[in-house]
Amino acid sequence: MEELLTYFSQHHDQLLYLVAGVSLITELTVIGLSGPLLFFAIACFLTAILISLGLISGWEIEAFTIGILTAVITVMLWRPLKRFQNSGGGADTSSDMIGKQVTTASEITNSGGSIRYSGIDWNSRLADDLQVNIPTDTACKIVGVEGNVMLVEPL
Repeated sequence: MEELLTYFSQHHDQLLYLVAGVSLITELTVIGLSGPLLFFAIACFLTAILISLGLISGWEIEAFTIGILTAVITVMLWRPLKRFQNSGGGADTSSDMIGKQVTTASEITNSGGSIRYSGIDWNSRLADDLQVNIPTDTACKIVGVEGNVMLVEPL
């Protein structure tokens, strides 16, 4: 163990490559690409490269460089990463009923109602907090499914 500590105290770049790898693996497996450890891992990796090239040396400068790079990388990547995470996965295909035109069996509001599909009454409600109720015996379209509740919108 003492040999390992001696090695890393003499080879700061190798230690930072290790820290970057562990941080990245932790970010991807445990946290799920939310950002903080990702930015830190990138900063550690870039600092290790600077140390390997001989551009910086000394724990104080290395720690300062990691801090500054983490802040700069966070500012640069925060919005693109959030935009990527919130981009969605395309059209909802969780049910073959999505996209079907159906008739309301009772008035449909934001809190509930029912539709008739294939001879069965299904629980439903308005999708996306629409402000117009759909009256009974009116055609509507299924746009999503939450559990056993069909999300509908007027045609």
